Amino acid sequence: MKIDFKKQVPSYSAKHGRFSIVTVPSLQFLMIDGHGDPNTSQAYRDALTTLYPVAYKLKFFSKNELGRDYGVMPLEALWWADDMESFTSARDKSQWDWTLMTMVPDWITLEHFETARDVTAKKGEAPALEALRLETFDEGMSVQTLHRGSYDDEAPVLEEMHNSFIPGQSLVMTGRHHEIYLSDPRRTEPEKLKTILRQPVRQGEAGFR
Repeated sequence: MKIDFKKQVPSYSAKHGRFSIVTVPSLQFLMIDGHGDPNTSQAYRDALTTLYPVAYKLKFFSKNELGRDYGVMPLEALWWADDMESFTSARDKSQWDWTLMTMVPDWITLEHFETARDVTAKKGEAPALEALRLETFDEGMSVQTLHRGSYDDEAPVLEEMHNSFIPGQSLVMTGRHHEIYLSDPRRTEPEKLKTILRQPVRQGEAGFR
């Protein structure tokens, strides 16, 4: 029976037009770091074309060798910049740093990952394999919402999340802006894209820390 972690992990669900406070469990990811505008950066393209060959090799290894099948999870990304307004009022993508990532089950080990990476390398399918890593990520308490529409229309939602809802709940931003891409932009019209927007937080005085 194939496991759908999007249904099993509650934090992979969010409501449009509503900010929710959730506790995200510790999860394991394939990750690649980079910098620059995702629309023009070669590093971003290389990271994207590296992540999924390894993710699918791990999925089929798990199904065929471990007897544990699961659906490959959607693309996710952490985003940050020296000036957080580059995500909202300034919206300057050239200033963005990012980590592309996709979740893999906790039964996937470092040995499994290294084997999948080596097989992928032999096939010459992925240009950024040296930068790819397997890492556990623990976000904990976070605020999130479902955004419907173009990625370029996120700014007003983030403005409200960062500067209204979070301080209004006496919360403080503690981690990097996180997006989960529930739609494939190659097959979905921009106005129909669904993206979970998430911001890790903690209790405390309002404002950035």
